[in-house]
Amino acid sequence: MSRGSGDGTVGKALEVLEEVADFGRPVRFNDVLANSRFPKPTLYRLIQTLTNQGMLDYDPDRFTYAPGARLVRLAHFAWRQSSLAQVASPYLHELSEKTGETVHLAQLDSAQVLYLDKRNATQPIEMYSQAGKVGPAYCTGVGKVMLAYVPEDEAEAIIGQQSFHIFTEHTLANADALKEELAEIREHGYGFDREEHEPGIICVAMPILTERGRILGALSVTSTTLRTNLASLEKNVPLLKSAADAIAKEAQHWSSPDYQKQQVTGT
Repeated sequence: MSRGSGDGTVGKALEVLEEVADFGRPVRFNDVLANSRFPKPTLYRLIQTLTNQGMLDYDPDRFTYAPGARLVRLAHFAWRQSSLAQVASPYLHELSEKTGETVHLAQLDSAQVLYLDKRNATQPIEMYSQAGKVGPAYCTGVGKVMLAYVPEDEAEAIIGQQSFHIFTEHTLANADALKEELAEIREHGYGFDREEHEPGIICVAMPILTERGRILGALSVTSTTLRTNLASLEKNVPLLKSAADAIAKEAQHWSSPDYQKQQVTGT
């Protein structure tokens, strides 16, 4: 079931908005229709509403739709007000500078991974992840380390929503294999992407946890098998741990102005 299917008209409109955005380019109505679960009249009505509200932009010369200026503005505000993205920014920059590799910041978005920020390596490599994109949780380093630390009942629900599509020969094929790896992640405190989502792309990932162990997000240092290996990436674990701890500590202060006072007074 799609994320918006049980939320009435608003949920349907958001689903269509996401479908248009997922194309990554201006798209014609028939292209959206070919991939949509909605009948043509319903889809047309939803797209017109989104266009009228400035969430989609219509080009009358090319007959195409694209994310509108209002949506871009709201997305910008959302990013600026995201405590994790704001707080993590200097730590991501420092981590990328020290490792020379690509660094990702991510959070769970329902049963998927949402990439909040990305800092490219000194020698950038082509890969799927970009800030604002969503990806699978079961076959990405950041996704797995976050799944390893969500409450057990929540983890079961999220695992139940994974597609377990086989992207490469290294992709985890089922829930049992994933659960086995999540146990290993909890034992070691970090995890890997072993070319599970994209051939040649590997990473070491670290959860961002509060003092009480609540998952806030995840960091990863990502590279390619053409220039390094997992053993070399694993050497960045102390840097990842230091950055994750600093982000978690600062995020708690940022989100709760009274946090520091409570720590001092014990209230």
